[in-house]
Amino acid sequence: MDNKKLGFGFMRLPSLDPNDPSKVDLELLKKMVDAYIERGFTYFDTAWMYCGFKSEDAIKEVLTKRYPRDAFTVTTKLHSGFIHTLEDRDKIFNMQREKTGLEYFDYYWIHDINAHSIEVYNRLDCFNWILEKKAQGLAKHIGFSFHDSPELLDEVLTLHPEFEYVQLQLNYLDWESKSIRSHECYDVAVKHGKPVIVMEPVRGGTLAKIPAEAEKMFKEYSPEASVPSWAIRFAASHDGVWKVLSGMSTLEQVLDNTSYMSDFDPLNEKETSIVMKAVDIINGTITVPCTGCEYCMPGCPMGIQIPRIFSLYNSDRLEVPEKGWTPQGQYYDCLIKNSGKASDCIECRQCEGVCPQHLPITKYLKDVVSYFGK
Repeated sequence: MDNKKLGFGFMRLPSLDPNDPSKVDLELLKKMVDAYIERGFTYFDTAWMYCGFKSEDAIKEVLTKRYPRDAFTVTTKLHSGFIHTLEDRDKIFNMQREKTGLEYFDYYWIHDINAHSIEVYNRLDCFNWILEKKAQGLAKHIGFSFHDSPELLDEVLTLHPEFEYVQLQLNYLDWESKSIRSHECYDVAVKHGKPVIVMEPVRGGTLAKIPAEAEKMFKEYSPEASVPSWAIRFAASHDGVWKVLSGMSTLEQVLDNTSYMSDFDPLNEKETSIVMKAVDIINGTITVPCTGCEYCMPGCPMGIQIPRIFSLYNSDRLEVPEKGWTPQGQYYDCLIKNSGKASDCIECRQCEGVCPQHLPITKYLKDVVSYFGK
């Protein structure tokens, strides 16, 4: 298999309906996958609930049915939110095999280990269960994704050295973050000798649309390099990083990412210095540090499109004053026509309980109400 560091994340796939991620544009996705594979890349990452539970189905349509099994590798995951009994573990695993059309998974992760989910995984004996799947040859390699403190990560890896890989949120904005603590979590994984798979290297698109002052620094140093390329190269430049996942949703993104990751060149000292200056600029402007993972969505009793609302809010707050009229308010009005408004929030805070970023979501929703109006 390839030794290239760029992985294809099947979390934000092209959609035929901007309001429904489950309506995956399979024809466009086929072109994207073909371009990715033609350039020597093979690693695909999916999960049970991605794209309205249709991401794994897309794997079957664009990969399993069209390529020989040794032409690609697939990772999928078991999430604590969808298992309630011992039987649920195998039920979901077998449905994942059916949905993807795969007899076995090259990589299989316990999804999003944190202080809450680990109680479910322990209660349902998922750590022994995943070892059984490996012994049966149904999961060739095992690991877990993680959204919590370096202290808990150290505890998990100490108790479970059987895990081969760790998937972490790592990007230049979160590297020294006091809440995400990417650098510290990375150090723990390295201490335990575990290869790191990076998720959210562009932070859900936040690092693709940075303030003009920061973008100017990037372009002055390297006019041809895209803004997202700085974020992906930052993540890939760290020793011990095995793959960097990019949730690509356009053919242009695939062509751009594969162009500089085919023959990867780590950031040099000057480039790293520029990135750190960009962090200072961005931290001074961003309002809601939401990555758009949508973990908050399934349980919202009011059907509020929380990540999309925050995205619009952030985008509008980042607009330059001289632009005058901006479209975000109109997009917000269109969005809430068929879904909950920010003002519909009843402050049940279930969203805050599952948010990997530990954001005060209800507070931010009140800010949105004040900003865009009720």
